[in-house]
Amino acid sequence: MQIGVLGSGVTGQTIGSRLLELGHEVMMGSRDEANPPAVAWAKEEGQHALYGTFMNAAAFGEIIFNCTLGSSSLEALQQAGAANLKGKILIDTSNPLDRSTDMWTLTICNDDSLGEQIQRAFPETKVVKTLNTVNANVMVDPAKLLERTHVFVSGDDIEAKATVVRILRDWFGWREIIDLGGIETSRGVEMYVLLWHNLRNAISSQRFNIKIVTSG
Repeated sequence: MQIGVLGSGVTGQTIGSRLLELGHEVMMGSRDEANPPAVAWAKEEGQHALYGTFMNAAAFGEIIFNCTLGSSSLEALQQAGAANLKGKILIDTSNPLDRSTDMWTLTICNDDSLGEQIQRAFPETKVVKTLNTVNANVMVDPAKLLERTHVFVSGDDIEAKATVVRILRDWFGWREIIDLGGIETSRGVEMYVLLWHNLRNAISSQRFNIKIVTSG
């Protein structure tokens, strides 16, 4: 499958490399076509790793991963182009974070979310929010953790969510996946990231996740 990955940071490179391991073709999109991290990544990964602009990657991909910083996601997606995203699944891993100080804050919260804003801006795109609650290396390999933990999906399109659940399960190895409901449930998982940050500082590790335990 041809997959577009928007964003050349750690998340984009980690997801892109995992997809290549699975035999997919991946184009990493950036603001500039010759983005140095994307060029270096493609050179290291080989012939099925490509790079280009956000527009190039969105046109190339049958499925798109948004791995851009939340503060620039909407701008990046506008550059990708609504026509190139139309009818496609957009897996949104971003968070609306302001990390300018040690005490992270959200730029969008409570009565809206970045996931919802993306869906409103691109109504003909099937936006599914997921993987934004874990560190990049856990996203693609939850078996790094000692126990099974949970990951969440939010989105309005039922078939798109079912496809993303299969991707999470079959490509990345997630076994515990909770469908939270419509794209408005992005609010909860985005707000959780502040707790994730506090936990990371408290336990001095980035490789962790939460597990939902019920009374039976």
